[in-house]
Amino acid sequence: MPLRRAALPVALTALSVVTLAPAVSAVSFTPGAPGVGDPYFPLAGNGGYDAEHYGLNLSYTPRTDRLSGKVTLRARATQNLSSFDLDLKGLTVTSVKVNGRKAKFSRRGQELKITPVRGLVKGSTFTATIAYGGVPKTVVGSPIVFGSPYGFLHTPDGAFVAAEPNAASTWYPVSDHPSDKASYTIKVTVPKGLGAVANGILTTRKTKGAKTSYTWNQRQPMASYLATIDIGKWKVKSNRTPGGIPNYVAADPKLAKSLGYFSKTTATATDLWTKTFGPYPFDTTGAIVDDARYKGTPLWFSLETQSKPVYSGVRDSETIAHELAHQWFGDSLSPKRWKDIWLNESFATWAHYYWAEKKVKGAPSVRAQVRLDYKGHAAGNPYWKVVIADPKRNTMFDDRVYSGGAMVLQLLREKIGDAKFFELLRTWVAEHRYGNVTTEQFTALAQQVSGQDLTQFFKTWLYTKGKPKLP
Repeated sequence: MPLRRAALPVALTALSVVTLAPAVSAVSFTPGAPGVGDPYFPLAGNGGYDAEHYGLNLSYTPRTDRLSGKVTLRARATQNLSSFDLDLKGLTVTSVKVNGRKAKFSRRGQELKITPVRGLVKGSTFTATIAYGGVPKTVVGSPIVFGSPYGFLHTPDGAFVAAEPNAASTWYPVSDHPSDKASYTIKVTVPKGLGAVANGILTTRKTKGAKTSYTWNQRQPMASYLATIDIGKWKVKSNRTPGGIPNYVAADPKLAKSLGYFSKTTATATDLWTKTFGPYPFDTTGAIVDDARYKGTPLWFSLETQSKPVYSGVRDSETIAHELAHQWFGDSLSPKRWKDIWLNESFATWAHYYWAEKKVKGAPSVRAQVRLDYKGHAAGNPYWKVVIADPKRNTMFDDRVYSGGAMVLQLLREKIGDAKFFELLRTWVAEHRYGNVTTEQFTALAQQVSGQDLTQFFKTWLYTKGKPKLP
């Protein structure tokens, strides 16, 4: 009897091993989605993984206008992946490796589909290394950004990159949607005598023969459209703001007289916003000031590229204050969906109105400014046809999103009072630091902080077409 009892568990154990084997082999792997499903840009971003870090190792030669390099993505699989996509418009891919092994790849439109030798298990971390090159194409003929050319802009001595909303994928393979943020290391090699400025902190500068390499480290998560590389000749001013934040400003030598102005104004605005919104979210503040042109025509362009906004044709303190407010609203807190763009632009516009009230002699108060905006648009004006909380793709940068959204914030301020309003802003920034946000989250927090029922207020001012009556 004891021998038989001893034999029974052994038999059961063997049976268990046999029955587990089919379960392991039955694990299914499926392709990641070729887009996150954003209604404004359906193929932007990609499903099946979460990007964690991009290592960009790039080389650019202005004489030939050629960009080449190798990009290594570290990501975490969010499903069992048989294949996954990256966004890349134009340029030529020469090789792809996943976890160090050669992978198959194909191109269709902006989708670079990558098929590794083995499926990637949900929850596992993997790397994908893409070698590519070509001449990046500037985005033109699009009404999205005021009809202005944007993306990779070719300058006489290099490049100026301003990629919002969907042009990061014109110069590197990426999950090109703000909901998939990652940290970055950006190495740019250029002909000796030129400089390369990018996001974050400059960690190394090395010259070898006729080439110089610059490596920049952006530790905090960054949306892809905020990544930049700016190549050319530079005059640099590096110091700290009065509040102690590192401040790095690079200007085209033609604009060297503006260097001190941008450095001082950047420092003052960064410190003001730190006191107003909460701690500065990145390792450095600064500015990149270039003489960017398209087919010889100077561009009037600014963008809140993370840690160092880019400016071309702009020398205006309100613009600088606007782009630096974005370091909190848009950069640290990025929209989860492009229809939430007002959470970027309305907040930055309200902030530059506030800056003008505090710092610009003769400027109206924020209260007065939003009433000027209100009176300046008659009831039948197309301005009032744009819904702030869902402005639609080709009007996502309409003035209604900027000044109209600032109007909403100021009226909210007057409704709940200064103490609650500034508590709301600081709480909003602190609770969602380095994350992605939605309109619904903001309106819920506003109700919570104010202790008021704001349902009808937000319905009228954020979700409804037409010119409402001023409260």
